[in-house]
Amino acid sequence: MPVNLDKPQNWKTDIAQSADMYNDWFMKFAPKALRETQIKTTKDVEQTLVSTANMTDIAPAILRNHPEVLPTLRMATCPPIAVDRLIGLAGVSPNLVKTMEKKQSIPPRMSTSALEQDLEKIGTIIEKMTDPDIFVWLGHEQAATDAELHRAATIVADRLCGAVSNPIIRNAQEQRQLAEIKSWLEARGYRELRSGEGTKFDAMPKGTFSFRLNVPVKLEGGQKIVNIPVDAIIKPLNSSPDELPIFFEAKSAGDFTNTNKRRKEEAVKMSQLRSNYGDSVQFNLFLCGYFDSGYLGYEAAEGINWVWEHRIDDLAEFGI
Repeated sequence: MPVNLDKPQNWKTDIAQSADMYNDWFMKFAPKALRETQIKTTKDVEQTLVSTANMTDIAPAILRNHPEVLPTLRMATCPPIAVDRLIGLAGVSPNLVKTMEKKQSIPPRMSTSALEQDLEKIGTIIEKMTDPDIFVWLGHEQAATDAELHRAATIVADRLCGAVSNPIIRNAQEQRQLAEIKSWLEARGYRELRSGEGTKFDAMPKGTFSFRLNVPVKLEGGQKIVNIPVDAIIKPLNSSPDELPIFFEAKSAGDFTNTNKRRKEEAVKMSQLRSNYGDSVQFNLFLCGYFDSGYLGYEAAEGINWVWEHRIDDLAEFGI
């Protein structure tokens, strides 16, 4: 059922109101989200300093036992080293570095000798490029003071948070969006399904909802099954047992550029869901922020509907 996709005459007003809503949230809450992350990250960096004897011992054993320290070590150099640059400088296995970065672990099938050699090379590069303006005690006989250690940890934490500031803000905004949906639904008699209940998306009782549920789909050819994560799945109170629940993807954006780069993602999800579960699938967006008419027109052409967060009561038009 068309809710907003067939009303282009309203898009300009909604775009402006949505951008204003996002900006208001950003000014009030984004600094808090970043600050909380920075505090936690600073503590993690301080622990890395302990593990590496204050950056004086980056031995293979340290990296092997604590692969999670690698992002911190990359930000401790002058200049900070990107993942691919570290791979090239050290001449080590790309799989090793990327596994340490993404999974905080060591590749299980890598031979012991090759692992030790590569970890030695990584440690050597880090030690050569460690930033002396941050770790001011290096090269001096005096041990680092508590103030120097905390200052160094704060600087490295700033670098780490700067590298991931957009995901931090996006995650905080998504949590807030899902909380808004939860509040709206519960006020109308809906109940959230907990993960421990083990209910599959196509067996949800009416009047229930769930967040971040995986929906299995077969890819073209039918040989491979993958899980599509859906932010919010709602089974309307007045639905029949054989009806599919309604899917919503929470989307937020702080500028127009990134939304147009990512707009195909939703179309791909819609196509996969409909090819597996039929044309009755309702896959929609819950929008807050900078989504221009180009983005909206693209999604409308794909048959994807949306609800603006500043007009959350439009959820009722889906029969919810």
